[in-house]
Amino acid sequence: MAQLKNHFVPRLGSVALGLALLGLAGAAWAQEEAPQSPQGAIVIPDNITIFGKDNPDVRKATAIINGDIITGTDVDQRVALILSANNNKVGADELERLRAQVLRNLIDETLEIQDAKIAEITIDDAEVDETYARVADQNFHQPPLALDGYLAKIGSSSASLKRQIKGEMAWQRVLRKNVQPFVNVSQAEVGEVLGRMNASKGTEEYRIGEIFLSATAESHDTVAANAKQIVDQLHKGGSFVAYARQYSEASTAAVGGDLGWIRLAQLPGELAAAARDMKAGQVAGPIDVRGGVSILLVIDKRQVLTADPRDAVLALKQITITLPAKATEADAARRATELSAAIKDAHGCGAIDVAAAKIGATVVANDAVRARDLPAALQSTLLALSLGESTPPFGSVQEGIRVLMLCGRDDPKAAAGPSAEEIMAQLEDDRVNKRAQMLLRDLRRDAIIEYN
Repeated sequence: MAQLKNHFVPRLGSVALGLALLGLAGAAWAQEEAPQSPQGAIVIPDNITIFGKDNPDVRKATAIINGDIITGTDVDQRVALILSANNNKVGADELERLRAQVLRNLIDETLEIQDAKIAEITIDDAEVDETYARVADQNFHQPPLALDGYLAKIGSSSASLKRQIKGEMAWQRVLRKNVQPFVNVSQAEVGEVLGRMNASKGTEEYRIGEIFLSATAESHDTVAANAKQIVDQLHKGGSFVAYARQYSEASTAAVGGDLGWIRLAQLPGELAAAARDMKAGQVAGPIDVRGGVSILLVIDKRQVLTADPRDAVLALKQITITLPAKATEADAARRATELSAAIKDAHGCGAIDVAAAKIGATVVANDAVRARDLPAALQSTLLALSLGESTPPFGSVQEGIRVLMLCGRDDPKAAAGPSAEEIMAQLEDDRVNKRAQMLLRDLRRDAIIEYN
């Protein structure tokens, strides 16, 4: 089940650091009131002078984390994977930001692997190879050896992808050992969620993807400009999941920004207002929210505990006229008219094969087509048809003229909604993820990191 994560928890904050500062400062506050500032116990004067020319934002892509080295090659190979996923549609400015983000991700990955080692958790090479083979099959549709060659061709490597796999496996096992056993969800909490769902039956739910970028008043304009560039790349075909994993500072970054199925009332007002009029597949942003800006993707829509017509299974016949190589648009229009007339005279699916043969059309049938799997432009048309009716002709000179005739329809049953066990698992996962953020913040705080 998709998980609803905490919207406003940025990945770069540190709850543990704040508690430590409170503990260290307690005795001093008993004698003298601490200065107040937007940074809390960290006091920064308004007028400052920077000594030296070192710029912490300008780093070579190499780091040593508690003795483990990340090389420039490590960064290059991981960047190559992301560029490939986005068809290399990344500008020069964005590429520099991407490299910096990848370095931060590799640092986190290294810390997670190190923490697994401390917890005496081992990841066998055989396990990594097995997952690598599954990724090759499911994501790249090729065997592992072919994937090895593809990765080398794009400037990456199998070692880079396997290290990412190892890091994710190691971190999940750390969480199962050191976090999950201490997370509890009561039956009363589950019952409360079920009650709210039943009370909301028929209301609209949205499956939302989000990329959240934190910003202060001073950095807002720069962050918003960066977000606008991400939106531009998404409109050009960039992968929302890939950008969310690399850039988002929300806890949903690890799942590609997916907030799961939610109602608009669960979103901040600014995001709810934007999503309300969006269609499935649309992207909006940047949108100003508390603490930064967000980019939204409406993945899908549905009604709570209500059957979705798009889950209907249709029996269809497709009637096709193939046009000669030198056909013109006028020829296509004339043949489309002939096809419409033939279908009208056939009066249903039983006689369409004979009628189609008379005008040189071919007929193919499929009795198990989910409406949801059809192009969006055809879904509403087909779902409005009665048995024996057909769509208007569609197609092109190159692809031919087609018509779909509805020959049967099995409507979906009313959605039962998630079970109590599924809701409990979702709530547990949500709490594990929040504690995982705090654990990773502690690892970052305590790490010894050297940049070269």
